[in-house]
Amino acid sequence: MNRPAHDDTELAESPLKRTLTTPLLYFFILGDVLGAGVYVLVGQVAAESGGAVWVPLSVALGLALLTASSYAELATKYPRAGGASHYTTLAYGPFAGFFTGFCMLAAGVVSVAALARGFGGDYLSVFVSLPVALVAVLFLGLLALLNARGISESTRANVVATVIEVGGLVLVIGLGVWVWVVVCGDGDLGRLTRLGTAEHSPAAAVLSGSVLAFYSFVGFETSVNVAEETRDPARSYPRALFGALATAGVVYALVGAAASSAVRTSTLVQSSGPLLAVVETAGGVPTRLFSVIALIAVANGALLTGIMSSRLAYGMARDGLLPRFLTRVLPGRRTPWAAIATTALLSLLLAVTGDVAALASTLVLLLLVVFLLVNTAVLRLRGDTVPHDHYRTPRIVALLGAASCVLLATRIEGAVWGRGLIVLAVGVLLAWVAARRRRSEKDGGKRHQRAGA
Repeated sequence: MNRPAHDDTELAESPLKRTLTTPLLYFFILGDVLGAGVYVLVGQVAAESGGAVWVPLSVALGLALLTASSYAELATKYPRAGGASHYTTLAYGPFAGFFTGFCMLAAGVVSVAALARGFGGDYLSVFVSLPVALVAVLFLGLLALLNARGISESTRANVVATVIEVGGLVLVIGLGVWVWVVVCGDGDLGRLTRLGTAEHSPAAAVLSGSVLAFYSFVGFETSVNVAEETRDPARSYPRALFGALATAGVVYALVGAAASSAVRTSTLVQSSGPLLAVVETAGGVPTRLFSVIALIAVANGALLTGIMSSRLAYGMARDGLLPRFLTRVLPGRRTPWAAIATTALLSLLLAVTGDVAALASTLVLLLLVVFLLVNTAVLRLRGDTVPHDHYRTPRIVALLGAASCVLLATRIEGAVWGRGLIVLAVGVLLAWVAARRRRSEKDGGKRHQRAGA
């Protein structure tokens, strides 16, 4: 497929401010990947795989890196705020572009809403009891203001939050070693080699556990939506992306190993806060400390996902896939205030109505659809040349990334598919309407030009 060279003029004159450096982008991605899910992940993976939870976590990292490599090529080749929606529009046209963007927006809006409700739940109630709806209003309002203030301010706040998150996880690793070396209660390094459960053979246990563990690496894809605000995306983005994923993978594996060796597998499986079980077993550290860390993790995840959603909406609007109103930016701050306000209001609507639970489990399914389209788009766009250097993923890696999406989708429960297909059907319908409208606008423009001639 031969495509004309891509023009960089629009990127050079982007209305968004380029302020992100490699370290800020690294912490952005790391903070999004190391989200609130890590605090309940270990028990869920142990239920599927047995004590050797580090094995499926490592496999999941490998699967995530396949798709991340495709994102690295596209984000450095087309550093624009539309992200996956922009890539699939270039590869397959406006229908696929809108559908991809819809899936990303739906996942992002629901994710922020769920995190807002989570912030007002049990962790906050340790300190103060407030109505969840009130907490959601205040929480999302403050995050929207921080988002609108500027990308550099938001990402610097993320650096602080990410350091706290990582510090808490490092503490868990240290406590796990303490339990095994000093406390010697239920500590048992032998659990780290036990793969398989009563329901799953070792091979099946690794696959089932990897599906769950893959969920924990979701979040890296949001960073492509801030590539347009990165000073040198071709150099910074691959370093930040692969560095952050590698860091998250090491932290996850060590946390899993520490928890599994320090606490009985049955205890991890039954606990809704498996890392708290490690703290309680070790002693000496207030358990309320993890309520604070969890609240920071939730707030950080919501902030980063909110940034992604607003930039995605802005990029789609600029591509003509959403109302032009969403392209408005603050004159001084140069942040997309209209997109920020709209996505925050949608998240707030879901959060206060309490309808999030029915949609939350469809997030991964929606993202797997997006990942499949991105992995194939990178191959379809190979003939499109751009006048700047960019990262290039091996063709086999992109193919394996697409295959991994299909494999993981086959492991998703039927009930989740039932809900997810409804959301996907809505996306298809809206994409068809958007594509027809865009085609009509183009045809109208051509008729106007002929009439003028």
